[in-house]
Amino acid sequence: MLMLFKWKSTFTHKYQYVLYTIVCALIIASLAFFINRNVLGSGKELMTTVLFTANKYSSWYTPLLRIGGLIISFTTGAAGGVFAPSLSAGASIGSVIAGWFHLSATDTNLLILCGMVSFLTGVTRTPFTSAILVLEMTDRHNVIFHLMLAGMVSSLVSILIDKHSLYDHLKYQCITHLNKEAAAMLTKEEEVVTTG
Repeated sequence: MLMLFKWKSTFTHKYQYVLYTIVCALIIASLAFFINRNVLGSGKELMTTVLFTANKYSSWYTPLLRIGGLIISFTTGAAGGVFAPSLSAGASIGSVIAGWFHLSATDTNLLILCGMVSFLTGVTRTPFTSAILVLEMTDRHNVIFHLMLAGMVSSLVSILIDKHSLYDHLKYQCITHLNKEAAAMLTKEEEVVTTG
């Protein structure tokens, strides 16, 4: 995501942003049409299916679709956010891993919930908020210890990968962009004053 945002910051014309958005939309539509429609939307349908039906195991490529769809759609600047897609990506990862080990329905649900907390924590770096959010969504208060543990482990792993969260990186990119715009405006004002 960060590399795509950095690359997009080199765009100088509005048509480049429009073209990027069109290409991303075509990629998402192609993935949904040719591979699996789970790439579309926030992922609520996927979470409901794996948590509350007998169809608990996802295909091995579902997490890749969910993560790819999140990256592609979020970098276009379209509304949609990161929370629900992150939760569904985590749910699909938990579902796939549970399928590999042929876990029972109860253990699969626990692994799916831990996957949701872990993925959201990895993105936001807020383990307790992630655990409480999933806890409130699913009303499974007896697994709070497992969710907190999953969030804390995920937070430690994500710090090993990168010391800053996605939101920190986005904040720094925004500040850099604003500084460049301010410097450009000051340069224009100086030119007007010197020529005027």
